[in-house]
Amino acid sequence: MRLLDILLGRSKPVAPDLDQLFALPSAAVTLEAALSFAPTGRGAVCFATVEGAAFEQTHREVRALLDADTGRSGPPVGLERDVYGYSWLVSRRSPGELPLLVNDLHAVNSSMEVNGFGPQLLCSLAGFRDPEEHRLALVYLYKRGTFYPFAPLPGGRQRRDNALELEVRAALAGDLRIEEDLGRWFPVWGAPGL
Repeated sequence: MRLLDILLGRSKPVAPDLDQLFALPSAAVTLEAALSFAPTGRGAVCFATVEGAAFEQTHREVRALLDADTGRSGPPVGLERDVYGYSWLVSRRSPGELPLLVNDLHAVNSSMEVNGFGPQLLCSLAGFRDPEEHRLALVYLYKRGTFYPFAPLPGGRQRRDNALELEVRAALAGDLRIEEDLGRWFPVWGAPGL
């Protein structure tokens, strides 16, 4: 960091560390033991909407990579747009295949980054549910290299279960790099992977 940056209070942005995603399977064990939340097998990568041939080529490469890796029929990753105009590459696996889902999320992020779409990447998430069907997402902030929990309350209204989110933060503090700034715990209403 340069002296002028220090004097002006500027800090160097945290470099994305996609390998942090590989901590999700062990965090899931802790989450299930502590709060009875189990993986749903759904996850997604969110990015600012991109148009054009370069993105279409990247999307085809991601699909080909994951098709070859999984051997499953049908698209392993689907492209969806939310009501806010963001795009999501959504992966669906069986609930017991969280490590494979994490591999999918990592591959999607890496492919987009390598093809020059790193600045458009926003977050990745993995979905969880408890026996009462409460939903929870562990959200990875691409530009911060940290995770935070997002727990929407049931009923279709845009309200969060803040107490549950804080419980999850406490339970997973030893497993994941948790985002300390609660102001960065952005709601991901209607996220396809949730």
